[in-house]
Amino acid sequence: MKILRSDQIKEVDQYTMENEPILSLNLMERAATRCSEWILEEMYYKEGVHVFVGPGNNGGDGLAVSRHLAEAGMSVYVYLVRITDKLSGDAEVNLGRLRKLQGVELTNIEEAKALPDIPGGHLIVDALFGSGLNRPLKGLPAAVVKHLNGQPAARLSIDIPSGLFGQDNGKNNPEAIFRADHTLTFQFPKLSFFFPEHEDMVGNWHVLNIGLMQEKIDQVESPYYLVTRHQMRDYLKPRKRFAHKGHFGHVLLITGGYGKMGAAVLASRATLRTGSGLVTTHIPRLGYEILQTALPEAMVSLDISDIIFSQPPDLDSFACVGAGPGLGTKENTQKALGTLIERGHRPLVLDADALNILSMNQGLLDKLPAGSILTPHPREFERLTHAVENHHERLELQRDFAIRHKVVLVLKGGNTSIAMPDGRLYFNTTGNPGMATGGSGDVLTGMIASLVGQGYPPERAAILGVWLHGHAGDWAGESRGPQALIASDIVESIGLAFKSLQDEQE
Repeated sequence: MKILRSDQIKEVDQYTMENEPILSLNLMERAATRCSEWILEEMYYKEGVHVFVGPGNNGGDGLAVSRHLAEAGMSVYVYLVRITDKLSGDAEVNLGRLRKLQGVELTNIEEAKALPDIPGGHLIVDALFGSGLNRPLKGLPAAVVKHLNGQPAARLSIDIPSGLFGQDNGKNNPEAIFRADHTLTFQFPKLSFFFPEHEDMVGNWHVLNIGLMQEKIDQVESPYYLVTRHQMRDYLKPRKRFAHKGHFGHVLLITGGYGKMGAAVLASRATLRTGSGLVTTHIPRLGYEILQTALPEAMVSLDISDIIFSQPPDLDSFACVGAGPGLGTKENTQKALGTLIERGHRPLVLDADALNILSMNQGLLDKLPAGSILTPHPREFERLTHAVENHHERLELQRDFAIRHKVVLVLKGGNTSIAMPDGRLYFNTTGNPGMATGGSGDVLTGMIASLVGQGYPPERAAILGVWLHGHAGDWAGESRGPQALIASDIVESIGLAFKSLQDEQE
């Protein structure tokens, strides 16, 4: 699914109105119907719904939603925030329609002291401003937002929280942005929804299909995409009855060190669970008995060192090499990783200490095999590049890094983003806070390396690996609860993640 800028969404709206064709008023009615249906199904508040309406088309949406909810039997209170005496044409029509209903209380808000207190058990609906806003809220609108944010009632925004910009909020005022529990957005999520600093403003967001024309959506160019379950079903390769282990790749993992052999176990187990035909794990000599006992399905390659990675093995027989978890950054390990990169005749999957070594030896970045996959968390990425002020800036830095170094850059987080060498960037939404636990990244390294080894192109391997990793975490979190979830639980749920996709393919 594409993620479009606010101006592009307006362009798709206009195209739909001209070519469906449909009047703007009727398109607004369609959007309001979707919102009302969602509220009635998910957030039915008999005590009262309080809708705060601005002068533009977002306000028109709110007026139409108010009418639908009142007709469904809800107690609806509408507050017209009089920033100006004029409403948009469609908002004016919907205000007229609403006034014809009995029992809907309409109040004009012209100054902050007229704002009501709204108790718990009620619902506030924010329909003040839409995604076209490009300046921080001031004056009465800012006062309204600040007041509503302090109320104990539940809060919902239509299309986008008022005050939030659709893309870059670096120059915005976070104190003047509505803080929603739920946001009902039309057709596409907004780019700003994916940034951690906006979590308390957007809440849980839900995309409502309002029938904008796919023909135009396909024509509009965007570097940003949302990974969808349907896309992952298409990516997943079926297995043939007469396939054997040789068809599913031989992966080499270079992981583990003194005190961190668990990283090698987790990454190796994840690689096998993701479907690799063969897995060899290169470890220091001290880890031999640990790995052979913990994971008899994996083969072992022993380093000449007892405690660190100091020399890569011959690489010719391996379809993919994954390296980094638990390695440490000793001088000999840095040299060994440099040798691995210089020998690389195919893409590498690099994580954890491999990334830390790259940050300490920046010249190695230009020697990475094209299509290599790097999987940093934000602090590791900062060490590879530099500090940034906000996540929109980090996103642009991520895209630039992937283009410049011709790599796939997986930036881990609540909405992991995957940047491609051609500038495309994908957001993943599977996963849960329980996955913020030691070893979770080691599991992801193994999963992505396994998919590359099975013949998935690096870009698809990264996207599918991230999605499956998060989906497995969701299965594990459902049975264990987020507080109790550990990395091994993610590994043990990889099969369920695969099966849920495979069942839909049949």
